[in-house]
Amino acid sequence: MSGCKRASRREFLKAGVAAAGVFTIVPRHVLGGRGYVPPSDKVNVALVGAGGQGRTNVRELFKQADAQVIAVADPAESFSLERFYFKGVGGRGPVQNEIEKHYAGTTPNSRCTTYEDFRVMLDKEKAIDAILCATPDHLHAYVSTIAMRSGKHVYCEKPLTHNLWEARQVARIAKETGVATQMGNQGHSTDGIRETCEWIWSGALGTVREVHAWVSARRWNPTLTGRPTEKVAVPSGLNWDLWLGPRAVRPYHPAYFPVAWRDFWAFGCANLGDFGCHDMDAACWALDLHAPSRVTARAAGPMDADIGPHGAIAYYHFDARGDRPPVKITWYDGGLGPERPAGLSAKEGLPARGVLFVGDKGALICGGAGGKPRILMNGVTPPPPTLPRTKGHHRDWLDACKGGKPAGSNFEYGARLTEIVLLGVLALRTGREIEWDAGNLKAKGASEADVFIKESYRNGWEIA
Repeated sequence: MSGCKRASRREFLKAGVAAAGVFTIVPRHVLGGRGYVPPSDKVNVALVGAGGQGRTNVRELFKQADAQVIAVADPAESFSLERFYFKGVGGRGPVQNEIEKHYAGTTPNSRCTTYEDFRVMLDKEKAIDAILCATPDHLHAYVSTIAMRSGKHVYCEKPLTHNLWEARQVARIAKETGVATQMGNQGHSTDGIRETCEWIWSGALGTVREVHAWVSARRWNPTLTGRPTEKVAVPSGLNWDLWLGPRAVRPYHPAYFPVAWRDFWAFGCANLGDFGCHDMDAACWALDLHAPSRVTARAAGPMDADIGPHGAIAYYHFDARGDRPPVKITWYDGGLGPERPAGLSAKEGLPARGVLFVGDKGALICGGAGGKPRILMNGVTPPPPTLPRTKGHHRDWLDACKGGKPAGSNFEYGARLTEIVLLGVLALRTGREIEWDAGNLKAKGASEADVFIKESYRNGWEIA
C-alpha cells in the first residue's frame, strides 16, 4: 500500500510541475515558442566556418557574458593562416581548443564539440540557439536558410549571399521564421556611421546627389590569370567535396583554400563583394537607398569567367525616391579612387579606404566600415544625436536573440544592401550595363545575366 502511495505521489508531482511550467528539463523553446531564449539565459551559439573570420567572431563572442559557443563545424580540421592577415591557425580543431581554453576559466565543465558537416551538428546538438555563419560566400545562403528553418537565430558574414536570387530567398525565410538575424557588416554598429547619418539628415551638406566609396584591396592571387591547372593533393584533414558544397566538382588547389577563394567567382565576389557591404552601408542607410535602376562596371586588369579582376570601378544610378533626388554612387577598388575633394589641404591625401558624400552645400568624408565622419567645410555645428548607440554588432544580435528589437543589419536590411552590391558584381561579370527590373529580379534585355542572378546548384545542395 505504501509503495502505491509513493508512486501516486510521484505522478502527481510530475503532473503538477509540468502544468506549472517550471520543470527544469523542459526545453526553453517549448516554454517560450520557437527560437525563444529567456533574457536570463545564455545564448548557445554554434560556429559554422572556422577560418580566420570565424575565429575573429568567436573572440568577439567571448566578450559577451551571456553567449556560449558550444559547437564548431568546418570541413577542415586545421590549416595555417600565417600568409594572411589573420595569422595563426584556423580549422575546427584549433578553434575548438581556443573556445575550451577560454571557457575553462569562466564556465567549468563546459564543452565544445566539433563536426565536419554543420547539418550533422544541427541534428545532434539540440541545445543550439543560434548559428554564426563564417563560411566562404558560396555557402552563406545554404547555411543560413537551413539554420533559420531549424528555428535558429543566425548571424551571417557579408555579403549575405553569393547571388541576387539567394538574397531574396534569405530575406523571405527570415521574415517567415521570425528568428533574430544579423549580417556581419560590423561597421553598421559603430558610432561613426550614426554620426554620418545624423550629419546628412541634418541638411548640413544640402542635397546629396553623389557618393564615392573606395578600398585599396587587390586580389589574393596576383599572378594567376584563370582557373589553376596544376594537380595538387588535398591536404590531410580537409573534406574538399564538402567544402565545395553547392558548386560543381573541381580539383583542390591552394589558390582557393584558405582565404584566397574570394578571387574566384564560383566561391566569392571579388573585392566589390568582399568590401561593398561594409563601405556602401553608410550611403544605403543615410540616403535610404534600395535597388538602383542602372549599374555599369569595368575591370582594372585581367579577369575571366573564373577569376575576378585586380581592381574595378562601378557606377550605380538610383532614381528619385519621393522627394529625394537621384543619386549616383561610384565604387573603386584595387588602388583606384576619386579625385581629391575640396576641403582637404594640399598635404592631405585620401585615406586608403573611405566614403565621400558630396552635397550642394559641402562634403563629408568618413572611413570605410562605419568610420568617423569629417565635415570638409568650416563653421558647421555638429547635429545633436538622434540615433540610439549600440554596444557592438554581436551585442546587437544577442539582444535580438533574447527578444529585443531587431538587430540593425538584420536580414531584411542586409539583403537589400547585399543586392545593391551584387548588382555591381553582375555588371562586372557580364561586361555590360545592367538595367535592373527589381520587381521581377531581371536584367532588362540581358538574358545572359540570368545564370549569375540565380546560379546552378549540385544535387542535394539546393536552397528551398
